[in-house]
Amino acid sequence: MSISRRTLLTTLGALPAAALLPRSAFAAYPDRPIHLIVPFAAGGNADIVGRLVGHEIGNAVGQTVVVENRGGSGGGIGAQAVAKAEPDGYTLLVGSNGPLTVNPFVHAKLGYDPLKDFAAVALTSYVPHALILANKTDIKTIADFVAQSKKSPMTIATSGVGSASHMTLERFKHATGANITHVPYRGGGAMMPDLISGTVNGAITEFSTALALHKGGKAHIVAVAAIKRSTLAPDIPTFIEGGVKNFVAQSYIGIVAPAKTPPAIIAQLQKAIAKGLSSGPAPERLRALGAEIATPEQMTSKGFTAFIHADYEDMRMAAKLAGIVPK
Repeated sequence: MSISRRTLLTTLGALPAAALLPRSAFAAYPDRPIHLIVPFAAGGNADIVGRLVGHEIGNAVGQTVVVENRGGSGGGIGAQAVAKAEPDGYTLLVGSNGPLTVNPFVHAKLGYDPLKDFAAVALTSYVPHALILANKTDIKTIADFVAQSKKSPMTIATSGVGSASHMTLERFKHATGANITHVPYRGGGAMMPDLISGTVNGAITEFSTALALHKGGKAHIVAVAAIKRSTLAPDIPTFIEGGVKNFVAQSYIGIVAPAKTPPAIIAQLQKAIAKGLSSGPAPERLRALGAEIATPEQMTSKGFTAFIHADYEDMRMAAKLAGIVPK
């Protein structure tokens, strides 16, 4: 029996709109591998944490998470790639200080806007910064350090001009009035021999890095820039306990997606991360690295967004104090 064109159009018009959508529109997210971009070389803190978190996301959503290292420009190359990716939840960024809150004040042309081009998924963890001194320097407290620096300038190393540790140093100088000469190195590892030998008086670095030297007797940590003492070294006081009011500084890791990624996808990814970091081996593996697990509030999109904005303003102030002009 033949069907007239009018009858066919009338029949199709009566069907639910969803019935006319292509089959791909019905696919539940995710229906293919997710790409997680680490904007730094393999082996670093962002890479280690990123792979761990990627594994937890994959377990929760039932898909493979492919981790890709795309380093360069302080994390800017990888960040730009994600900022320009399709906002469909299949390309994510392991975000950290460099690409999200430091680079805007160091590089004049980023190719992306860290506050507008990303949707925060969840803060995963952070490693507090610490002030560690050479054993040739017998100073044991923040107060004594500041007092001694005013008698004779202290040389303090960081992993480079415009690095997160440099920003922490500038904030510390501003908060205490300490007389410090900044000695920048090309990365955290490069400064360690000079710290151990006493060529520099000390360094601002990640607590996880400093702790190994502290426990090995090669240098000693004076204070950690966290709200509370670390369970890995409860004998080490915080900067706050040392008299530096509200002084908190850290290298953080979190997951962000391109802006305009659907809220439902952001929520699904956030739930996967929160689940993976609340129990099982993942939290303990992070703590073994010297990291602190983000709070439940920080591990939400709203909480991580607020965290990024607050750190952004801290970095703006630190860059101004350091006289850093974006190039």
